[in-house]
Amino acid sequence: MASSSKLPGTGLEEVGVPGQTYLRDALTSCTDPLKAIEEFQLENGILLPSLRPMLPLLDLHGVRRLDFHTSVLEELRDKLIAHINELGTKDGKEHDKKLKELLAKSFPVVRVKALRPVIMSILKNTPHIDDKFLRVLVRDRELYNDTDTEVKRQIWQDNQSLFGDEVSPLLSQYIREKENVLFDHENLTNLFFSPSPKVRRQGAVVQKLAHMIGTSVKLYDMVLQFLRTLFLRTRNVHYCTLRAELLMALHDLEIQDIISVDPCHKFTWCLDACIRERNVDIKRSRELQGFLDSIKRGQEQVLGDLSMTLCDPYAINFLATSATKILQHLINTEGLPRDNTILILLLRMLALGLSAWVMIDSQEFKEPKLDSQVVTKYLPALMSLMVDDQVRALHNKLPPDERESAITTIEHSGPPPDACEAYMRESSVCGVIAMYYTLHAAKLRDRGALLRILSILGSCKDGRAYEDPFLHALVALLVQLPDEFQGEDFSTVLFDEFFFAGLSKDNVTRHLLKLLWYIHPKLPETRIQTLMKALQPGTQHNESVHKLYETLQQKMTTQTEPVPSTSEMEYLDSPLMSVPTPAPYHM
Repeated sequence: MASSSKLPGTGLEEVGVPGQTYLRDALTSCTDPLKAIEEFQLENGILLPSLRPMLPLLDLHGVRRLDFHTSVLEELRDKLIAHINELGTKDGKEHDKKLKELLAKSFPVVRVKALRPVIMSILKNTPHIDDKFLRVLVRDRELYNDTDTEVKRQIWQDNQSLFGDEVSPLLSQYIREKENVLFDHENLTNLFFSPSPKVRRQGAVVQKLAHMIGTSVKLYDMVLQFLRTLFLRTRNVHYCTLRAELLMALHDLEIQDIISVDPCHKFTWCLDACIRERNVDIKRSRELQGFLDSIKRGQEQVLGDLSMTLCDPYAINFLATSATKILQHLINTEGLPRDNTILILLLRMLALGLSAWVMIDSQEFKEPKLDSQVVTKYLPALMSLMVDDQVRALHNKLPPDERESAITTIEHSGPPPDACEAYMRESSVCGVIAMYYTLHAAKLRDRGALLRILSILGSCKDGRAYEDPFLHALVALLVQLPDEFQGEDFSTVLFDEFFFAGLSKDNVTRHLLKLLWYIHPKLPETRIQTLMKALQPGTQHNESVHKLYETLQQKMTTQTEPVPSTSEMEYLDSPLMSVPTPAPYHM
């Protein structure tokens, strides 16, 4: 875009008003410049006979002519803008025609800053602006920046790169905001999964994007394409969240032009209601299943967008948490996983969400088939693990009985069933269900259950257990269990078997530093030294990791008070300690 300073003139001559060129010519060709200026003022001032005698009075009060004319201009401008806005609210061809005539007559003076708000108001209220005006706005950065979003929408329709330049900083801001919540080591209250869907989509970025899109299907499609491309390039699941939040923000605004043509709208709306209510009942499950079953041949591409909606961490969290609750219910009612239709649907949606990136990357839009053995072998094995944990927890509440205690410990505290780890290695769905059972055990503060599941959690396919939303939630729960870290067995399983297995991933370092920030006073000195050595950031880590590591080191140094050694305290046992000390003798 060119700068407006390079463009000659202000356009006043084009509308029949003497401007810069006229005044320059008059001053360079006259014999008396002062007289020429006076004539220019008389000819172009406010031509009201009643006003003429008043101007000398203003001069006596020290009011400059410029200030007077500027105040009159501002008053007239505000009234004209109000009238234009009123005209814009009325429907009908006659009003549109009047606005177009006004635009044609006034647009030449768009570079006069004092008059520009009037032209911008006309543009804002004109539904379809001629390309010749839009091209001028695009070429001039100053004019473009002063243009209202309503006008920019018409520019963006045919200028995807310019729209991308506007949207890109917002998308980056959105990702930063999500990561700030996930990684903020001082945040233990505003947790990632805490806000409801309705609260989340009131965020500044989502609302700004919705405003930029307006009712334009073309701009909405562009944003979706940006999100797909960025998700494909970065594998960052927050773009999936934004895809769902943006659609539901437009749903809240009742933008029928868009939501009526987005094939994912009804599915996303139904899923959003389930997440908000933290429940999926028979009616909603039938709606969701009916939608998945109704995708016809030739419409498979919609699965790409559906999988993105289900890949949203908030959707994964809901599906996996709900599945865990159903497994608990099946244990209590002695039911089988394969007989529960809602559970099967949740697993089906989970499988679709977890395959989003592969599906969009390969462009093979086919719903992944859920392995029947996940339902017939893995879930029963996991349920046996859950039963062990329940029996042990119940036993701990009963009066102590050494013989019974020994039997319970032997029968219900062994390693997890082999099938659990085997399927977690092969299936992402199995891994995610195990991850959310881990969170369930942490919420119950069940030490034994945590030790058993954490010992195999690092085996999850594709390193799912080291993803940020899960580690964020796990660390927040572990911080509530500081006393458990005094036991070496707990630290061995958590640090050596789970966290250390994922330390090659930069994000794991950040989550582990956050955990240490809170629980280091409970850890033995040797364990702290081992952890700090393993967590020392390298060149691949960003500045925030280095800063957190240094701050944690300082915190440990200031909080650690040296414990007196035994040799230093032996003198306290001396019998002489009980003898009164004689007062000093002064001369």
